[in-house]
Amino acid sequence: MRDIIRHHHHHDPGVGEIPVPHGPETGDEHGHYPQQGNSTVEEHERAIFAYLTHPDDSYTPEGTYWADLPLSKRISFVNKSQNEEAKSELQSIGRMLKEDPLSPVSWYFRNAVLPGAGLGLEGYVLFSIGNIEPLFAATWPECWGKHRTVCSDNWIASVTYLEVIGIMAGQLFVGVIGDWIGRRWGLIQDAAIMWVGLLMLTAGWGLNLNGWVICYAFSLFFYGIGVGGEYPITATSSMENAVSAGKLSTREDRLHRGRKVTLAFMMQGWGQFVNQALLIVLLLIFHHGDGDPPYSATTVQWTFRVSFALPAIGTLWLLYHRIYKMPNASRQLAAAKKKSHVTGYDVESLKLTCNYFGGRLLATAGTWFCNDVFFYGNKLFQAQFIAVISGNSKSVMVGWVWNLLNVIVSLVGYYCASLLIDNKFYGRKMMQQVGFFMCFLMFVIPAFKYDYYTSPAGVHAFQAMYFLSSFFNQFGPNSVTFLVAGEVFPTPIRASAHGFSACIGKSGALLASVLYNYIDTQTKFYVVPWFGLLGMLLTWLFLPDTTGLDLKEQERRWTYIRAGRDKDYHGIAIHPAHLSLWERLMGVGKAYDPELDTTQKIQDMREEWAGKERQRRQVEVGDVPSDEATLEEDEFNEEINHYFKRTTCVKEGLFVPQPDGPSVASGSNTREKSANGESSSSEKGGR
Repeated sequence: MRDIIRHHHHHDPGVGEIPVPHGPETGDEHGHYPQQGNSTVEEHERAIFAYLTHPDDSYTPEGTYWADLPLSKRISFVNKSQNEEAKSELQSIGRMLKEDPLSPVSWYFRNAVLPGAGLGLEGYVLFSIGNIEPLFAATWPECWGKHRTVCSDNWIASVTYLEVIGIMAGQLFVGVIGDWIGRRWGLIQDAAIMWVGLLMLTAGWGLNLNGWVICYAFSLFFYGIGVGGEYPITATSSMENAVSAGKLSTREDRLHRGRKVTLAFMMQGWGQFVNQALLIVLLLIFHHGDGDPPYSATTVQWTFRVSFALPAIGTLWLLYHRIYKMPNASRQLAAAKKKSHVTGYDVESLKLTCNYFGGRLLATAGTWFCNDVFFYGNKLFQAQFIAVISGNSKSVMVGWVWNLLNVIVSLVGYYCASLLIDNKFYGRKMMQQVGFFMCFLMFVIPAFKYDYYTSPAGVHAFQAMYFLSSFFNQFGPNSVTFLVAGEVFPTPIRASAHGFSACIGKSGALLASVLYNYIDTQTKFYVVPWFGLLGMLLTWLFLPDTTGLDLKEQERRWTYIRAGRDKDYHGIAIHPAHLSLWERLMGVGKAYDPELDTTQKIQDMREEWAGKERQRRQVEVGDVPSDEATLEEDEFNEEINHYFKRTTCVKEGLFVPQPDGPSVASGSNTREKSANGESSSSEKGGR
């Protein structure tokens, strides 16, 4: 039966590729969830709906969810599913290469480079501070050196502080804007701010060196607002860019959502690589092919100003692309707001998120904080670390080459993360815990034998540990925090939750930027490791593992919560495998009931179908102008549509069952008793 369903013309998706509605409507329509005792899902219904309720990449032919299988069968099932998917992808690549040898490149450009272009520019400019500071110090020691005679110590330190503060402001502000006005507006706003900020950095000047430093610091603050906004907006839009007619993908979402977001995020690493490589090339060009000191002021001016001018051109193109080529970036958010009857910012959803997902907020914000002490602390002050492993060379070029190697190691970590982040036996949570623990080890070992590891006898081991810390930071918390900070929260406040988590995380970067100014390198190694250990513990206790969980199923659970019926949800979003230890201790997973959930899924789909039928009829009779209707592309195949037409009678504002359909009472303002006998209002909507 499943094979027959999959081969209907026009409605011919692969198993699991058609989106499922996100749960019961909570507006004017009526919905009834039959009690398990008097209504069951018959075998022909199971066959008709199997590709939606039990997709073959997550369920066995008998209908058992992969996480419910015994360990040996679970390993066999997951390996078989993932091997089949890998084989299918390789075959697709082969077909693409036959049709057009460059098509995989264009695919990568569309799915990784474009979604992550803003983060690529962020990585390029943000980490240029640590890259060009040694060049400034070698050229203007009276300002950037240890003994400053021209510049204020506070203003030199503020170069780092103001940028991080600007990023934090952007993360909070644009996160709210992204959920309030829309993803598209946030994307456009970020690109515009970054473009103006790059013009300021390129053209910044002052009557003296101190005046230029002040201009430079405020330019970085302004640019940082756009950079900060890229975090929540890029994460949410990358997660939702497979949206079609307001729906989320299913098979692609389950198997490759993490990879899709991580591919966009790794553009941050490519931004660092391009910045460092370009600085090396520019210095050689403007310093007559020589990278050794002394460096003239003219050489340095040309080097850093051209390095900022070039990405300004790319940012202007990005602004154009977001204005004219991304008209549907906010479609998924609009669909979620429509379902909750919300037109502005969904304050009610924000309150419910704090009540139901407070532990998740602690996990995403707390682990991001711990990670940024590692990540940004190392990047902002990488010149000091590399000076140790490079023998304190006076040439800026030596340090830059070492850093380029470090960035390459980091890029390998990004790609490894993208390959394994959707693996059900490794996935998000395990990857983050292992990454934190390895970073802890790579810093705590040299901390207590610093003299040995910085001596000629141990310096190679020190280099290896430093590079391994960079690898496991990307193949761990730096990639995972960016993904899960949006993934574990509902659509209406996804950007806000991500922005809040990122902002708290950046306070870790701010802590590092302040603290590192006042402690020596060895003390940094004493302080930093414990944040890795804390991050690992927070991940273990509070972070749920959403690897392999369809995002639409989380949205379906959220619809129940939004309607005040959270106890009525029995699906896989509350399966113990997808909950944190804290949530399991709080009893969240006790309501999990796969049999009852199958019944509810079909009833949810019936309500969705009936709502569309009502709207179609309103358009036909002229009650709603066709240009104001928001009819969506039909996601059900012909057999399901025929089944619903046969078993449901749709009338104005209501729908009632046919004799052979499930019992659904009419009415629009009240909801019958749910599966557990509790009644609840359907009018629990948003503002």
